[in-house]
Amino acid sequence: MSIFARQPLAGRLLAPAPGWTTSADVVIVGSGIAGLSLALQARRSDLKVLVVTKTVLDAGATRWAQGGIAAAVGPGDTPEQHESDTLIAGVDLCDVQAVHALVTEGPTALENLIALGADFDRDASGDIALTREGGHHRDRIAHAGGDATGAEVSRALISAVQADVGIEVIEHALALDLLFDDRRAVAGITLHVIGEGTRDGVGAVHARAVVLATGGLGQTFAQTTNPEVSTGDGVAIALRGGATVADMEFVQFHPTVLWLGPGSRGQQPLVSEAVRGEGAFLVDDAGRRFMHGIHEMADLAPRDVVAKAIMQQMIETGAPHVWLDGRELGQEVWENRFPTILESCRLHGVDPVTELIPVAPAAHYASGGILTDLSGRTNVEGLYACGECACTGVHGANRLASNSLLEGLVFASRIAQHLATDLASPGEPKPDERVPALLTPEVREHVASTMTDGAGVLRSRRSLGRTLSRLLELRSWQSQQPCVEAWEATNVHSVATFIAAAAREREETRGSHWREDFPEPDDLHWRARINSQLVEGTVHTTVRPIS
Repeated sequence: MSIFARQPLAGRLLAPAPGWTTSADVVIVGSGIAGLSLALQARRSDLKVLVVTKTVLDAGATRWAQGGIAAAVGPGDTPEQHESDTLIAGVDLCDVQAVHALVTEGPTALENLIALGADFDRDASGDIALTREGGHHRDRIAHAGGDATGAEVSRALISAVQADVGIEVIEHALALDLLFDDRRAVAGITLHVIGEGTRDGVGAVHARAVVLATGGLGQTFAQTTNPEVSTGDGVAIALRGGATVADMEFVQFHPTVLWLGPGSRGQQPLVSEAVRGEGAFLVDDAGRRFMHGIHEMADLAPRDVVAKAIMQQMIETGAPHVWLDGRELGQEVWENRFPTILESCRLHGVDPVTELIPVAPAAHYASGGILTDLSGRTNVEGLYACGECACTGVHGANRLASNSLLEGLVFASRIAQHLATDLASPGEPKPDERVPALLTPEVREHVASTMTDGAGVLRSRRSLGRTLSRLLELRSWQSQQPCVEAWEATNVHSVATFIAAAAREREETRGSHWREDFPEPDDLHWRARINSQLVEGTVHTTVRPIS
């Protein structure tokens, strides 16, 4: 399948040659849990590590994580039970080997994080306090600061990285494009850096390996829980470099995001699933608990089930949102267990101790991304991916709650083990002769609106066709003025194109992909994953059945 043959996507972002160079054994793009934990582990092999981050070290999605880290460490829990819950949530599209690695290596990964200084909440006996979230049949979510797990994890990792003199960090650095040697092996990456003295402006890092750990792509949609920096840069960089992506259609919409009004755009406040895990529940305008009868786990059903149920309620009633009732939790639970959410709600005029919380789904997590093996390797020699921008196969069609931070830890460790024994030695980077293609900054807002309208929670062939046609129109909004905003807009457009193309290809409803015109799963034809590549400027997709 080939799309957009008349209007090629970007071959690269930049025409000018780099003005400065530096080098490292491994350059890690991204400073979330995946990137920083990898940096620390790579240093154990005495590798020269460079971490580059788009703004500052703690600006990514990790610090916004409220729920926690899922791991089978509680009484009576086992990795096998965690594996079962993960596979069920993934709706028969998970890579079983990847899931097995996640759940069996997860407890040790959590222990290692604690050893680095992460301070998790404890119960009265001093054991790690565990809670439950949607899709889990056991209390297995470790959390910190009540609902501030990501902030604590980020703090601990940043502190450890800053204490390691062997890890160099460049902040305010937007990654642009991969560098290649004569054999098409990765030999580094180009960056645009702001305010770093002699390394200000466009430059190049020569490296033996590049690891993309750039996080999510939520800004591809109009409303998202993702921070402003989540523009899909890693996926776009990998595509331009020839890497394969997979499962791009499976963008998870978190069911309970604070509704701020019809005109809200960008990052929206998340109301963690853990609130429902502690006893809150969803109701419609009449106060009816509509999740009963939809799924055996009711309000704690997997996210795709809850998000679809909420959307159905909104369509049937015409209401712009539903309600989350957490009044029975009481003030003490809100203040001690969910202080961040409590503050956020009150900041927006809602007191969850005494009032219902208006909630609606918003783009949250990309289950797909850059296709990797169990060691984080892509199909491009020297290129690795980890964290949300990667597709390890762990999530399948729908991510199980709180598996994302765990995935970052486990697969960062696997990449570090591979780099310690099998680090490549590429040749010198050769000049990039591909034609640059840059879009205007204004494209970004139009892409987000287009994707939410036609490729959001509800999809159909008609809506996706309309979305792809509009994305094609936006390709004509060319720019000759390189800047951060234009580079991000180009990345957002590229990623959106691949999401919409895969979503139109998959003619069934499965997990977080909901087709109104194909409302049921189709195991006969679609127990398969869609792999995609950028080939000579066009989107090519391949359907690969799962054995």
